[in-house]
Amino acid sequence: MSSSATAAVPLRQDARTIGLIGLAHGSSHFFHLMLPPLFPLFIRDFGLTYAQLGLLVTTFFVISGVGQALSGFLVDRVGARPILFAALSCFVLGAIATATANGYPGLFLGAALAGLGNAPFHPVDFTILNKRVSQPRLGHAFSVHGISGNLGWAAAPVFLAGLTAVTGSWRIASASMAGWAVFVMAILWWNRDAINDKAGAWAHEGGAKAGAAARTEHPLAFLQLPSVWLCFSFFFFSTCALSAIQSFASPALKSMYGLPFEATAFVVTGYMLFGAAGMVVGGFLAAGADRLEKIIGSCLMASAVLLCLVATGVLPGMVAAGVAAVAGFGTGLAGPSRDMLIKQASPPGATGRVYGAVYSGLDLGFALAAPIFGSLLDHGAASGVFYGSALTLALGVLSASLVGAGVARRRGGLKVAA
Repeated sequence: MSSSATAAVPLRQDARTIGLIGLAHGSSHFFHLMLPPLFPLFIRDFGLTYAQLGLLVTTFFVISGVGQALSGFLVDRVGARPILFAALSCFVLGAIATATANGYPGLFLGAALAGLGNAPFHPVDFTILNKRVSQPRLGHAFSVHGISGNLGWAAAPVFLAGLTAVTGSWRIASASMAGWAVFVMAILWWNRDAINDKAGAWAHEGGAKAGAAARTEHPLAFLQLPSVWLCFSFFFFSTCALSAIQSFASPALKSMYGLPFEATAFVVTGYMLFGAAGMVVGGFLAAGADRLEKIIGSCLMASAVLLCLVATGVLPGMVAAGVAAVAGFGTGLAGPSRDMLIKQASPPGATGRVYGAVYSGLDLGFALAAPIFGSLLDHGAASGVFYGSALTLALGVLSASLVGAGVARRRGGLKVAA
């Protein structure tokens, strides 16, 4: 498709696809928190430890991470749309398994099924966006995609805590999550023409010439790109911090400051909402900055400083909760530019594979961080949740700096060649 034809694509057509994928992506992040907001109730009803509960998060994300790397190949082969519906079906089963659990094995089954459902989402989402959304609006599509994920994270604690409070049963709240997944599936099915990746391939995919090159290249050739692994490491470190906040900020604040569960449960929601606001700003920064990694680095370090301040225990309780939530703004800034960088690193025809490999760093970060931070809580080191989050954010800054340095070197080489 020519650039002029791409520019003539109706806004409504692009917006419909972006909105549907945003809904799907937000739902996947909604199910990331199918279990953590209910951890105190699982301890009450089943006598579990935080380390055991952290292993449930590990189960979810190990299955999701391995499945994500593999599902990228499947998406490139059979298409994204049918896999999207299969993934949502797994969410339905995972929520039902959790709602009917009578102990740790039932919760484990719920985590495993939900992790399987989560596995294909990033390869699916970015394949559809790259093939269905016109080039001039692709950056906005990535921003909406990131914001919708944060909104999904923000909604889950409110949804589960609210329904549990109203009904008096966390089982009803968990079962209601299955109902949400069915509702999303119905909307996507009704609009399935707008998410058919087989019916779209815009100019930025490279056309027939790029497709021919992709067919002659080894399927694993993209793994030789340093930018892929640097992005992977950035995902890993930044997600370790996110895992600590999502799963354990609430009980850590309760332990350190004596805040009630009803108050601390909303810290994660605040963190995600500030992260979504950061992504809005990050979308504009990504469009206008040459060395975005410098802005990302300063913002992530500011978030790390805020988390260290919370860890000291010197703040009033509700102020500490608010500061922890505000720290999400800096992490949100990195999202749009990160996704654009991965797109640029993707060889023609390998979009699903690259996003699957890179985003598995997110799953690995969740999988490894959860039991470690859970053990810190079990041993009375609640402040370690926030100090550890700050440390991993600092390591994420290092990864982002290396990515930016590589981009600058490539630009310099192109100028010399010209």
